[in-house]
Amino acid sequence: MSNVIEPIDVSDAHTAMPALAGRKAVITGGTTGIGRAIAVLLASEGVKVFVCGRDPQHLQDALDRIGEVGEGSGISVDLAEADGVARFFSAAKDYLGDYDIAVVNAAIPAKGLSDMTDAEVRYAIATDFTAYLTSAHAAVDALGDEGDIVLIGSMSAHILGPGSTVYAGMKAGIAGFAEALRKELGPKGIKVALIEPGKTGADFQYPSFTAEEQAEEINKETMLRAEDIAVAVQYLLTQPRRAVVQQITIAPRMQDKE
Repeated sequence: MSNVIEPIDVSDAHTAMPALAGRKAVITGGTTGIGRAIAVLLASEGVKVFVCGRDPQHLQDALDRIGEVGEGSGISVDLAEADGVARFFSAAKDYLGDYDIAVVNAAIPAKGLSDMTDAEVRYAIATDFTAYLTSAHAAVDALGDEGDIVLIGSMSAHILGPGSTVYAGMKAGIAGFAEALRKELGPKGIKVALIEPGKTGADFQYPSFTAEEQAEEINKETMLRAEDIAVAVQYLLTQPRRAVVQQITIAPRMQDKE
């Protein structure tokens, strides 16, 4: 009896998955929370990253961590400012040269419309909506005829409440924008995907929702970790070019227990 083990044919067990190593990515809001987690994970996979955030200290902290696992740089900039998006993408071009991934993530929280001043509403729109569209526009110009745009939205677009009017309205707009942009850019070689996280631990919820309170909810599985969203980005970026992951919705397992 032969002890030779015949090789198993696994040709139909999987599909070709493009490697991330060697790719280059810009990530808005890449210094804290979900954006930081995405930047760290992609850098660890061999992606050269360029990030931005409003706070210089958060930027340095993120760059230190990125440098421990891979390669990256970034600038401190407020994308709500008139020239903020242009400054970021110009700096990204200077550092990366040509790049093929754009993750549009930078966002701030917003309260109900009647609880916000006119200035607060305008600033939230400038950050969470206008900068999303103009960042995608800048990315399209840079990506050419191949690449990926990943928009980080929110389940708030679908779970509507009296205290979420402004934020939910903007995220619903991003959901519609993502679907239409996917159809517009697909024939041009650019894939567009939307990730809508549920309740996720993030620095931007401080001080009203402390790190300790968030950790407690994460332990109870009523809240996601930012790294959970980063893994979803990794998944959609490693699909064959013929396949577009249109939308991923990620909710904590115990989110609806009450």
